[in-house]
Amino acid sequence: MLAYLESIILGIVQGFTEFLPISSTGHLVLFGKIFGLREAGLFFDTLLHLGTLIAVLIVFRQEILHVLKQPFGKLARLLVVGTIPTGVIGLTFKDYFEQISQTGQTIGFEFIATGIILFAVDSLRKGTRNFTDITYTDALLMGTLQGAAILPAISRSGLTIAGALLRGIAREDAARFSFLLSLPAILGACVLQAKELFDSPLLLTEITPMLVGTLFAAITGYIAIRWMMKIISQGSLKIFAYYVGALGAIILVLQAFGYW
Repeated sequence: MLAYLESIILGIVQGFTEFLPISSTGHLVLFGKIFGLREAGLFFDTLLHLGTLIAVLIVFRQEILHVLKQPFGKLARLLVVGTIPTGVIGLTFKDYFEQISQTGQTIGFEFIATGIILFAVDSLRKGTRNFTDITYTDALLMGTLQGAAILPAISRSGLTIAGALLRGIAREDAARFSFLLSLPAILGACVLQAKELFDSPLLLTEITPMLVGTLFAAITGYIAIRWMMKIISQGSLKIFAYYVGALGAIILVLQAFGYW
């Protein structure tokens, strides 16, 4: 049975790291190694993603309402275009990358790669294109990068924001579209995992801790989105680059000395 403390820890980690450019999957693997957290299972993974989905729905409720009112409008079409490559990559390489995530042997290199990417794009001249200037090419690139972030310690938000900044999109608008693009990706992952809900009936004593973890994922996800939007508009991404770079280096050292 998943303990309450373990569930809360996983919920907090998922919520914060899903939207900060430091990789949620990489951190879940890392915390599992450090604290010996048991494999939560596909069911709980689905619930954690639902928690972060709720956070996005709350923060970007106006944009989502706009899409619902205009399902064939430009924003809806951009999200569809951006989701296609993510879905293709995810479905094609799902089993392979799940195996990589289980071992965690590559996350040191992946954290360092994320840091290099964040450091490089933060040094770029600030873009001038705003949210309404985003094109289908931009959406396609960001969707492809989002799919590439299926590697466990490559940050989804970091990679998609980096792609937008390379295309000259203003920083805050780059983050805004990145988070909106995560909606269909997270929802799609939940749908693919939904079969677990029916295959593994759970007792109330088992599901209650998971729901607590989901609540924490939603709350911390909301905080992380708000914080990230403020940082990217007023601050620098280099603090995240230094963090994941140092984290990756530490993991590689631990692996070299046989402590991983």
